[in-house]
Amino acid sequence: MSDFRQDFLEFALARDVLRFGHFVTKAGRDSPYFFNAGLFNDGHSLRALGGYYAKALLASGVRYDQLFGPAYKGIPLVAATALALADAGPNLPFSFNRKETKDHGEGGVVVGAPLAGRVMIVDDVITAGTSVREAVDLIRAQGAQPAGVVVALDRMEKGRGEASAVDEVRALYGIPVVAIATLDDLMCFLDARPELTAHATAVAAYRTRYGVQASQVAPAAVP
Repeated sequence: MSDFRQDFLEFALARDVLRFGHFVTKAGRDSPYFFNAGLFNDGHSLRALGGYYAKALLASGVRYDQLFGPAYKGIPLVAATALALADAGPNLPFSFNRKETKDHGEGGVVVGAPLAGRVMIVDDVITAGTSVREAVDLIRAQGAQPAGVVVALDRMEKGRGEASAVDEVRALYGIPVVAIATLDDLMCFLDARPELTAHATAVAAYRTRYGVQASQVAPAAVP
């Protein structure tokens, strides 16, 4: 596990974004951990989070020309990521969408840079994949090409079928999904901390029941 992934999980735990205990997921599953990226809700947290997104993208090797954040959660994420990437070197245009089309002023549904070329979608997590589908449709409708999706955490968990939501996005759209951290990273993180041994056991049992292997659906080739 690369250092930035370990640092990210440490930061998420310190900010109470990553919690352990008993939580019920939207699918009705009793999960031993909970991750809520919405709790990165102050300036310092958002700046640091953008930095982790940038590190994950730079480490991925995926080629892209600009960034796009699906409304609403993706709006601060894409701005923070663009800032962090600019500090690291690549100064890229970014944009986001409105939920409703504006018929006055500049109009349209896209705010920021016009969508063009290879567009990386910046989101928090992928659950049902709805926001990704809407983003892909919007990008293509504007004549651009989706280059991939970057998220904070890949739970590597089965959806309604045997594949995870992330795997389904890879297979359906033929684009890579980059994650700052995955469930594999989380398990390594827990194993390295004796004080979290009880949680490691619970997470391992949860993965045995609901998890998918990283190789179950191969990532799409880098465009």
